[in-house]
Amino acid sequence: MRCPCGCGDRIELMILREARPRWDVSVNKAGEPSLHPSVWRKSGCRSHFWVREGRILWCE
Repeated sequence: MRCPCGCGDRIELMILREARPRWDVSVNKAGEPSLHPSVWRKSGCRSHFWVREGRILWCE
């Protein structure tokens, strides 16, 4: 996915069950994705956010 802050960086998230760290992805009936846990970029733009039902929720 592309970073939602607008910096244009590509974010790769591991979703394979045996990967560490990894993210769980779920999709609701409307086709909107959610991720768990939050995404926190430790470098670059340093964005920290949740994806919930297709929306970006920024952490302070």
